[in-house]
This record gives sequence, structure tokens and C-alpha cells, in this order.
Amino acid sequence: MRTTRRQVLCGISTMALVATLSAMPLAGIATAQTFSSAELMQAGPLGDKAMGSDKAPVTIIEYASATCSHCADFTVDTFPKLKQKYIDTGKVRFIFREFPFDPVAAGAFMLARCAPEDKYFPVLDLLFHTQRQWAVEKPLGPLLTVAKQAGFTEESFKACLANQKVLDGIEAVRNRAAQEFKVDSTPTFFINGQVFKGNMSIEEIDKALAPYLKS
Repeated sequence: MRTTRRQVLCGISTMALVATLSAMPLAGIATAQTFSSAELMQAGPLGDKAMGSDKAPVTIIEYASATCSHCADFTVDTFPKLKQKYIDTGKVRFIFREFPFDPVAAGAFMLARCAPEDKYFPVLDLLFHTQRQWAVEKPLGPLLTVAKQAGFTEESFKACLANQKVLDGIEAVRNRAAQEFKVDSTPTFFINGQVFKGNMSIEEIDKALAPYLKS
């Protein structure tokens, strides 16, 4: 089903979030499913947002929802360790893909996409770090406050949330992930094609990466 910019704006204005999807798995669970790296590496209409060397032996793709509390926990607690230990050292290429479960999450991701190219990850990081401030029953005002910290004005904020092309691009990524890769919860990680569902600790990531990083 296609989401419209009107639904995003109305959703941000009035929607009560359902416990920020707290029913999602708490710990990383490996599954037997493995998908083709070639299929997984096909970017969506807006292009991929990635960091790390494109020659890294491991590629991690994360699908997350901006209103998912476990996704925020991963970003705040685990991602800095992953970045320092593996991404910055050339061992991992990390790709983040939007998988919004609700209009508020879609709107938050739209703001990250509307930011300057080099500000995508900083805005995403800000959104996850402040999630408890804006993922509330009436998120429009708090989300605008956070957006202003990222350099948005009220006018650019509204213009971004009215951008149907950006919304369609985000929706396309979500729909393909659900239909082709069976993503049905967040966060979901693909590590060289193998699926891991739920928030992953750095220790779980260490274990998952070990077979690919043996010298």
C-alpha cells in the first residue's frame, strides 16, 4: 500500500505510537535464511546510505524503523563500537536502509533524506538519540524541535514532509525488503547475506563476523 505525504503529515500530527514497537525481538537471533548478496546490494530509488570501504570483506545491511526502540538502542549502544572496531578499520561496509512501520517513522526518515548528503548519518543519529522526545502521542512539535537542531527551518521541515518523491523512495525500499527478503521486524541485519533479527550486541556481531575475518 502506498503512503501519501498527507498520511505522513496527518500521522505525525495525531498518531499515538504503539509503545515504539516494543514487541520486537530484544536480542539478535540468527536464522537459517541466506539471501543473494547481488540481490541485497541493489539500492532503492534514492540510493543507499553507506559508510566504510566498498572493498571490505563483510557487508552489513541494517533495516530499521525510526520509531523502533530496539533500533535506537542499537544505534546508541552498539553502533559506535561497530564503527570503531570494524567500519573504520576497513573490515565492514555498513548500509542503512529505512523500514518505517508507521507515518511518524516515515516522516523522520524523510528528514534524514532531505538533509545535505553528508549530513544523513548525523541526522539519523540525532533522531535515534532523541527518539523519546519526539516518538510521542503528538510528535509534530517535538520532531520540529529536533529538526531545527539539524539545521531545518519550519519552512524546510514542512517542505520535506510534503515531498512525495522522497516518501515513495523510502516506501519502495521497505516494500522490497518485506516482499523479497522477508523483513518483518526491526532491526533486521543481513551480514554477507545471512539474516539476523533483533538488536545485536557487539559480542554477537563479533561472533557473526569471525568466520569472514579469519586471516
